[in-house]
Amino acid sequence: MFDIGFTELMLIGIVALVVIGPERLPKVARTAGQWIGKLNRYVSQVKQDIDRDMKLEELRKMQQEMKDTAQRYEILAGDTKREIETVVEQETGQISRVMQAMSATDGGLSMQEWDKIKAEEAAAAASAQPALGSEMSKANDSVAQAGASVETQARPEAQASAPLTDTKVAG
Repeated sequence: MFDIGFTELMLIGIVALVVIGPERLPKVARTAGQWIGKLNRYVSQVKQDIDRDMKLEELRKMQQEMKDTAQRYEILAGDTKREIETVVEQETGQISRVMQAMSATDGGLSMQEWDKIKAEEAAAAASAQPALGSEMSKANDSVAQAGASVETQARPEAQASAPLTDTKVAG
């Protein structure tokens, strides 16, 4: 802090002894020591407050970064969910078309059996995930209704034409 050597302290002590006197010098020295102690405690408290504020600011920055990261992951999860739902809808549509073709040619399960299997899967999914299950069952129901309407429209044409004997399904 201050660059005061031993000789300067001796000089200050001698001047204080002459000016203040030997009777009052111990009391003044004690009072000066108390004031210096209070000043040191005040300075250390200010340092602690500054450190605490700096740490608090760092925590706020880290909290904001975490919120931003969480928000990015929520957006990413939502995008992934939409992509998966789209793929599931496409695959379900393809499976429905294959089942319709198979039922039209009498080469596989009947459409009623396929609808029964889909209803059981939807019930199992609904019990496993109530919120997602209700959305998926709605999607499956709409696909099943669309498949049933396509089946009723496709059956007269399929019966009128010759049955297919070798049907390949791309997977």
